[in-house]
Amino acid sequence: MPEPALGELAGWASQVRPEAVPERVLSLAASQVLSQAAAIRTGAGHELGRRMTRAFGPPLQSDTCRSAAVLAGLGSWLNLDDTAYAGHLSNSTVAVPLAYAYAHRLDGLSLLTAVVVANECAARVTASATLGPLRGQSAVHTHLVGATAARLHCEQASGTVWRDALGLALGMPNWPLMRAFLASDARLLNALTPVRTAMDACDAAYAGLHGAPDLVEHPDGFLARFADVPLPEAVTAGLGRRWHTETLSFKMHPGGPGVDAAVDCAARIHDEVLARPDAGQPEEVVVEASLYTLFAGQKAAPYVTGPGSPQGALVLDTPYAVAVTLLNGRFTPDDLASPALDEPRRWDLAKRVRLTHDPAMTRDLLCSEAPFGEALRQAGSAAEPWLRSFGGDALVRQAAAQERSVRGDFRRAEKATGARVTVLMADGRTVVREQRVPEGGAGPDTRMRHARLVRQKFRALGGPAWVAGQAPRMHRMSARELRQWIEAALGNDPYGAAP
Repeated sequence: MPEPALGELAGWASQVRPEAVPERVLSLAASQVLSQAAAIRTGAGHELGRRMTRAFGPPLQSDTCRSAAVLAGLGSWLNLDDTAYAGHLSNSTVAVPLAYAYAHRLDGLSLLTAVVVANECAARVTASATLGPLRGQSAVHTHLVGATAARLHCEQASGTVWRDALGLALGMPNWPLMRAFLASDARLLNALTPVRTAMDACDAAYAGLHGAPDLVEHPDGFLARFADVPLPEAVTAGLGRRWHTETLSFKMHPGGPGVDAAVDCAARIHDEVLARPDAGQPEEVVVEASLYTLFAGQKAAPYVTGPGSPQGALVLDTPYAVAVTLLNGRFTPDDLASPALDEPRRWDLAKRVRLTHDPAMTRDLLCSEAPFGEALRQAGSAAEPWLRSFGGDALVRQAAAQERSVRGDFRRAEKATGARVTVLMADGRTVVREQRVPEGGAGPDTRMRHARLVRQKFRALGGPAWVAGQAPRMHRMSARELRQWIEAALGNDPYGAAP
């Protein structure tokens, strides 16, 4: 009998050492750590983040399990967290290694290796259920795996502990409710809750409790509940050769699926046209995008009603983000809270932003590895019912015309969630800008510039210049240097005040 998927994954992950990880992958992980540190420190500085730390304590505290959960929660809810094929990984795969590397006084190379291993485990299990009802940040099972793998690698746990902990963590997976996700502050617990569950699973495994090693593929197991089109082979395909870390996309501004490219276009229109004194006023705005962007927008739209709209819906709303960016040249976390959120002019313009479907952008989306193109290639014709439910018969026909070969590796991975923004001016002029891959999205530009891009993100969100400058040499940091770096990266007082 072949070894169950979790058993094979655990056996591989428990044996990975730094020399087994390619330098280019470690480099991406260093950028991922800096990028997520920016998300964490920004979340901690927001009023909702301060409420979270009043409830659960500061980012760094003597209880390492609790510290890991707080770091996960603070970095998730502004949608500044990084994504990959598949999943919003960093809320667990960076947050938990930061907590445990700090507590156990690990060096920088050990931290980065733990991040990569956690990425690989979490992304693979998430990919196996990508063609299912939960995706993006709602697929919180990502963090059950990512947090478990991150902690166990930092602690150099045995393969037996790995197998049991992963089985226990996935034994009672979370299923978020969309109403709570979009309309309440429950969204702040989106990553915190599964990370806490994963920490309990690790403790239980260390104590000798056992998980089911065949939990992923069993007829009564994880994929039977969480996948419309199960892909159990995704869990172990190309271990040690096919690095999901290479599919990372870095979030340069807040916003959910599909918002990024539209904001990039709007920023260029502002800087090149609207910022001029004689520019005039936008009369109407059309955003053309793929079905992916439209799908997320349709979920959020009923909740976005003006000042006072819930933050969970605002980060998914393209019209609001585009309107703010056209007016101000950027979209920042401050735009998701008062007093900026109460400005009438941004809401007036947002009402005149219209989303439409561009079939060519949907075709590019299907050809990309992320967010689900690679899963469609693995599934082949079995994916047709899922595609039909997502975008109808037209999407099924589009997917059938695409290349079906599964990628041998992810060195050329892309996330083409593009947008075209057309601004119709009051004087009759038309201004158009288009972006195929968002800035920071997986693709050739990001592979060349990721270190520079995340430094810009970190500095723009108030992070110290020296912290950003040191990130590329993280693999050379001693344990003492890394502790100092983590403290500075997370904020002036990462220990905060005890609740």
